[in-house]
Amino acid sequence: MAIVGLLEPVRDYIDHLVHPSAQRDVLMTARHRSFIAPRLLGSLAAIAAFPVYLVTRGIPGPLEVMVFAWLFAPILIAYYLSRTGRYEGAHVLSSLALTGLVTAVAAMTGGIASFAAIWLVVVPLEAALSASRRVVATASSFALASAGLLLALYWTGTLPAFEADTGALAALGVISAALYATGLALGAESLTRTSSWLLYAEEDRYRLLARNMTDVITRHGRNGAVLFASPAAEPLFGAKVNELSGHGLFDRVHVADRPAYLTALADAATSGEVRSVEFRVRRTRDNDPPEHCASFVWIEMRCRPLEHVKGQDGAGEHEVVAVMRDVTERKTEQQLLEQAQAESERASLAKTRFLANMSHELRTPLNAIIGFSEMLSNDGSMSIEAKRRQEYAQLINESGHHLLSMVNDILDMSKMETGDFEIVPEPFAPGIVIGKCCELLALKAREANIELSLRLNNDLPEIVADKRAFKQILLNLLSNAVKFTKDGGCVTIDARAEGAMLVVSVEDNGVGIGTSDLPRLGNPFFQARSAYDRRHDGTGLGLSIVKGLVELHGGEFKVASELGSGTRAIVRLPIDCEATRSAKKTPRIGHFSASKDETDHKASRETMNSQVKRSA
Repeated sequence: MAIVGLLEPVRDYIDHLVHPSAQRDVLMTARHRSFIAPRLLGSLAAIAAFPVYLVTRGIPGPLEVMVFAWLFAPILIAYYLSRTGRYEGAHVLSSLALTGLVTAVAAMTGGIASFAAIWLVVVPLEAALSASRRVVATASSFALASAGLLLALYWTGTLPAFEADTGALAALGVISAALYATGLALGAESLTRTSSWLLYAEEDRYRLLARNMTDVITRHGRNGAVLFASPAAEPLFGAKVNELSGHGLFDRVHVADRPAYLTALADAATSGEVRSVEFRVRRTRDNDPPEHCASFVWIEMRCRPLEHVKGQDGAGEHEVVAVMRDVTERKTEQQLLEQAQAESERASLAKTRFLANMSHELRTPLNAIIGFSEMLSNDGSMSIEAKRRQEYAQLINESGHHLLSMVNDILDMSKMETGDFEIVPEPFAPGIVIGKCCELLALKAREANIELSLRLNNDLPEIVADKRAFKQILLNLLSNAVKFTKDGGCVTIDARAEGAMLVVSVEDNGVGIGTSDLPRLGNPFFQARSAYDRRHDGTGLGLSIVKGLVELHGGEFKVASELGSGTRAIVRLPIDCEATRSAKKTPRIGHFSASKDETDHKASRETMNSQVKRSA
């Protein structure tokens, strides 16, 4: 412990000599330290031993003075590295200084056969610690040039005479070179151990990140094969990591998304740019029931190429690293948003159509009312006959009733949508109501040359329902059937009891409804094949009101039709709607409680009725 305490200041001093540019990298710091420490400490120790050498050997010779003077060169080179940070340059200088010393000593002690010549082998070994091919090549050039020079001097006989115990000197040269090479080997082993430790620490950090990241990290080779997958892949895909290797992940990608998946990987590998793609992957859960053991989740993948990836033949391989995450929730929200936008656009379109339809429907009767009323107000100047005046009054009355009917439909639809429409169940015979509705539309059917056919079973039971609503349902269905049936057509009304339900159907052989329009029938203000210049009047609320009234009774409403082959509307109502709604707890459209709005609607309807009656 005492020795370690004494060496601590020395270690701190050597660390202080490391150039700031090398201190940013742990491995480079270790290389600088291993270069500076042996040269600085070894040279200082040898210089400190010079007085002892003088005492034991006496006055040194020229060769000994030259060797001790050379000991200052490693110290200067170490300080050169400390000041400049040029690691390769310092190694070149060190190789040059060592080669110069060995050449000089060998030339004075026998040339190529000198004990010092063995040190030429150490020169490239020392340069190998630089981990630079250029430095090793330069040092090898120095050693070969020195050997060539010594051989040339030997062959020319220009070497000075040297007489000494060559065996002892050779042994000294070998031993000293072996010790120096051992020091180099220990330094190389230290650098290798430091490099391995740094590599392991870096890999451990990456493994720690990969294990704790919720995103999945994968590495892909040729053709998108998975070479590595982080542990986060197991909960995401419901499979072991080894099951995803190779083409295991590709086999789980949805068939429709496989081209996009492979294209993103190929583009990232070839173009060298980041690519992003979303695709579906089959995920398996062990705890799910068999019928739901697999499901598809949406995955977002961002991939980019790996740099400096070399194959066994030295050629570059196109590998890609990808980061994947589960975006199913985001995709679901995106789909819901798109559906909401589509619904908003449809609502906006319905509003536009409604305004266009209403402008047409309101303008026609209002023009008649205004025009004929102005003619009647100018009766004195125009001398209108009594018969013609009665005809004008009748047209004004019909136009007013038409306006009242449209306003009533709008008020009824508004109340049903806000939940303020109430039905008043009462017992009545449905056959009588059906017959009266047919009588009301018989004149209109005859004028259009349409046959009304009524099929009623004699055993129709009495039902408990809102009589006015039931009548309105039939009138709307019959009116639509007559309106959209061509000249010479037929409208059939059928009513029968099926268990606890009353089934009423209205069938015609008119123009029919397209398949694309059937799902939207019953939506407010929707009209099949509607246009601003349509041939039939109406606001598009008839079937919406029918659907709402049937649902209020706890019944069902269906429409079957084919373009050009007619339409069949089927209404199924409980025979006792009050009991059925109580038993099933059928929700109404909204809360259906009386409110101030309903009172306002009733007052508006009564006011318009009274005004129309007075005008009639």
